[in-house]
Amino acid sequence: MIIGGPCPCHANQVRPAGAVSRKEPCAEPSDQTAALGPSILHGPIHPAQWMPVPRWPDSLGTEPALAEIPDLRRNHGESGPPPRPGHAARLDGRPVRQLRIREGRLTTMALEAAAPVLIGHGTSQVLTIGFCMFLVGALFLSLMADPERDLVSAYYRGERPLGTLRNAFALSSECIPAGTIIGTTGTIAVSGYDGLFVTLSLLLSLGVLLLVAKTMRDHGRFTVGDLLTRRAESPAVRIAGAVVTLSICVLLLMFEIAGVGVSTALLFGLSGPGAQQVLSLMIGSLIICASALGGMRSANALHIFKAVVLAAASLLTVALVLHDFHWSADAVISAARRSSSFPDRFLGQGMSAVPGASATTAGLDFIGLQLTIVLGVAFMPHIVMRINTTADGPSAQRVVRHAITITAAFCLLAAIMGLGAAAIAGSRTIATTDPGGTSALLRLASHLAGGASTGGGAWFFVLVACAVFAAVLAASASFTLSAAASVAHDLRSRRKRTRPDEGTGVVAARWAGVGVGSLSMVLAVAVQGWNIQFLTTLAMAIAASTVLPALIYSTFWTGYTRGGLLWTLYGGLACAVVLQLSSPAFSGTAFALFPRWHVNWYPLQTVTLISIPAGFLLGWAGSLVSRASDR
Repeated sequence: MIIGGPCPCHANQVRPAGAVSRKEPCAEPSDQTAALGPSILHGPIHPAQWMPVPRWPDSLGTEPALAEIPDLRRNHGESGPPPRPGHAARLDGRPVRQLRIREGRLTTMALEAAAPVLIGHGTSQVLTIGFCMFLVGALFLSLMADPERDLVSAYYRGERPLGTLRNAFALSSECIPAGTIIGTTGTIAVSGYDGLFVTLSLLLSLGVLLLVAKTMRDHGRFTVGDLLTRRAESPAVRIAGAVVTLSICVLLLMFEIAGVGVSTALLFGLSGPGAQQVLSLMIGSLIICASALGGMRSANALHIFKAVVLAAASLLTVALVLHDFHWSADAVISAARRSSSFPDRFLGQGMSAVPGASATTAGLDFIGLQLTIVLGVAFMPHIVMRINTTADGPSAQRVVRHAITITAAFCLLAAIMGLGAAAIAGSRTIATTDPGGTSALLRLASHLAGGASTGGGAWFFVLVACAVFAAVLAASASFTLSAAASVAHDLRSRRKRTRPDEGTGVVAARWAGVGVGSLSMVLAVAVQGWNIQFLTTLAMAIAASTVLPALIYSTFWTGYTRGGLLWTLYGGLACAVVLQLSSPAFSGTAFALFPRWHVNWYPLQTVTLISIPAGFLLGWAGSLVSRASDR
């Protein structure tokens, strides 16, 4: 089928000589057009260049013959005259202005064009008021700290340790950023069992953190660099720790800022990359303010606020989902399975596999993803920094135990919300217009709110939207603070030899936060509309390939040297990045960053099956080489 072109039943239609070639749609949709669900183009389209697209992913079900897609150029001189007024191609009643191909793939704008309008006109006013009130409240929380009295220790760890329960809520919130909330719900809605296993892996990552929490707290102070210098105190080690920290935090900040721009534009009914970029800049500026001014105290307030809002929104959403199915979890699961493109495979492993991948490759990819989550989350820089806010090692372990319980409750709620989105909004409908499932939670909220057309429905939709934005603000503030601490504490203090508790240290940390946040905003705006979902797994892979082996060796191997530590950090980082750039997530597949490039010699989408052993091997080899050179 050709979007906007002749339907299959008109493919052989004979046109009179000299007739203008116009692509007329059928009065009744064919089986192929019906396969797209609500995503059916109506009305003629102006002449355009036809471009092939890569293979339709298996997870979306039977291929709806998406063989060619029109490149609707903004420059009408390139592709013929524009459609006459009233005759523009329409999708779900909306003009199709942004459907286009970039590097041979559908961009985010194309997927946005296929998405239904989530809110009505009346709801837009309520959402605007509620969202502005939320932003003002978040900014107020960021200004709670008095900048004149801040010391470095208070800025990085808070003025005093939080109570066990509050710190547990904050730690659980650190482990559940916005990408996890949206992504996990969407993955469950689209891929079923594979998404459910992701939630279990998130829970297991806290089990790993419980094993190392006491060691982290006893030997750490503020940053990853502090933790790594327990065996070899040197500027080179701190610089390496700062490089690893910045690599992780900038990747995560890019993903969060770019994602919130897309989500906000979708909520307000705005289209086009310009609107998304402006929103990314606005919210990114708020993130910089929240993290740079308030430090850890601001981050604590944002995380606890996020936990409360997220808990309220999740509980209410789950209650409405179960109410629709007469409080029967079995009915929700059955409806979700029936709505899938492959009902028989929805509750089995493999729905999220790369299209065309062999069973062995798909299985290894699945194992690699779970390994990335389990071993990556526990060693992220912001998690290390959160552990250092506890009073001592035993307190850190108690905090992690409570956080496991809180996270387990959220995982259960996320599973029900994901299955509810599949059952109510339709798994196939979500996958067809949004293969990543990132819109699943907002679609579910819109359906539960009755299209968000009533007063109560509007405020429910606002509650869910604010929960998502609170997650973005809290997570991004933590990422920015971790990166700023690494720059100001590990890089600047080693170069200037300044005392850590001087007021200049806080000023330097704030300016570092502004610098890192600004860099991340610029990069996020530059990649707006690109498929950058692999950045989150790459960030976790870097943490698992560098901090994990370095900490294990430093704790249990007396022969671990400074040279081995540097080999671990730089080698593990390089291995993870090179393998990711050579994977199907970067090039050669339908939804890769560059589908037309073919540098994907590495067959897996995740890299930890290779990069983690490489980090351990490089640490061992570097220690042997450095000891031999010392002789």
